[in-house]
Amino acid sequence: MSIENGVVIGVDPHKLSATIEVVDQREQILGCGRFATDKAGYQAMRRYVQDWPHRVWAVEGSNGAGRPLAQRLLADGEAVADLPAKLAARARLLDTGHGRKTDAHDAHSVAVAAVRAKELRVLAVDAQLEALRMLLDRRDELMRRRVQTVNRLHRLLSELLPGMAKKDITSPQAQALLRTVRRRDLVGKTRRRIAADEVAELVGIEKKAKALAKQIEQMVVASQSRLMDLRGVGPLVAARVLVEVGNIARFADRNRFASWTGTAPLEASSGEQVRHRLSRAGNRRMNHMLHIVATTQIRLDTPGRAYYRRKLADGKTRMEAMRCLKRRISDAVYRQLVADARAADIEEFGTGPGGHCGATHQSSAVDLPPHIDTSDQPLPGPAKPTLQPSPPSRKPAAKQSLKRAG
Repeated sequence: MSIENGVVIGVDPHKLSATIEVVDQREQILGCGRFATDKAGYQAMRRYVQDWPHRVWAVEGSNGAGRPLAQRLLADGEAVADLPAKLAARARLLDTGHGRKTDAHDAHSVAVAAVRAKELRVLAVDAQLEALRMLLDRRDELMRRRVQTVNRLHRLLSELLPGMAKKDITSPQAQALLRTVRRRDLVGKTRRRIAADEVAELVGIEKKAKALAKQIEQMVVASQSRLMDLRGVGPLVAARVLVEVGNIARFADRNRFASWTGTAPLEASSGEQVRHRLSRAGNRRMNHMLHIVATTQIRLDTPGRAYYRRKLADGKTRMEAMRCLKRRISDAVYRQLVADARAADIEEFGTGPGGHCGATHQSSAVDLPPHIDTSDQPLPGPAKPTLQPSPPSRKPAAKQSLKRAG
């Protein structure tokens, strides 16, 4: 998106308020304000910026606290770009002044960082991905409730049936165990009644989760993505990958994608010592999905299992071999997403001069910022020795001169 002839509106979003600052291309402040996020406050904010028709909203954290506001702006036809919070923090740190973190200073940092950024990641509305995200989040909530319900049920059953060793139980197993309980005392009857309520809640949760999983699978199949062709990638994993990635065009290559997924190791070399350490950055949900795929491939007879065993034979530990396999799977997922995007472009627009359509910089409003850290480039090889060779010793020459003199 070009903002050469327009203004940038930096937004520091919160749950109940949004602080904005309008700056031009020379970073001159043209206006600022704080507005409520209710209907009246949102309309007042829209009226305030009507004097700048060529405007771009730079929302900090459009996938977190700024997501509701970004969605409303997109629905009203506004041009919205996502600005990673790390860029705004760097701009605030390097700014002159006291550097205190207030809403007004945060909005100013967002606007300045957006003006200085080489490329702004433009957001776009994608109803299918947004609906898929809502279903996935709903299922995750149900599964967390299921874990809590099973824990409570296990505690009650262990009191009703002393010595019960089964930990994770399903609703049919819990019903079968509960039918064997015959208590006549008041405490026992009360405990059994509460356990029956927990079993009924568990049945309802599992039924809803199963229906959601089926609906998610249908949406993944309808998206025509071939992610499930990869070994170990099921409907739920494929759905989460599609939702978190959004538009694969926002990643320049597989190395940036691996940095975003947290599978690219970070270089921690010093001097002549070359070493790398585990990356804790990136999208942890995506990293978890890749871990599930890697675990599945190791358990089954797959090329990933053979690769994992080769790494073990090379002397790597199990965790190191797992990290190597996750990076390999990350590259495979990236290639498949790129292939899916090209196939969709060819089907919609036809092939371009180069055989396929060019990539777009527009991405979904549910995307995450891909630039996590500086390890988005290919890792360099061992550094070349830079120490100067020591000069040759002159002692032998001195001895020879003494011999000649003698």
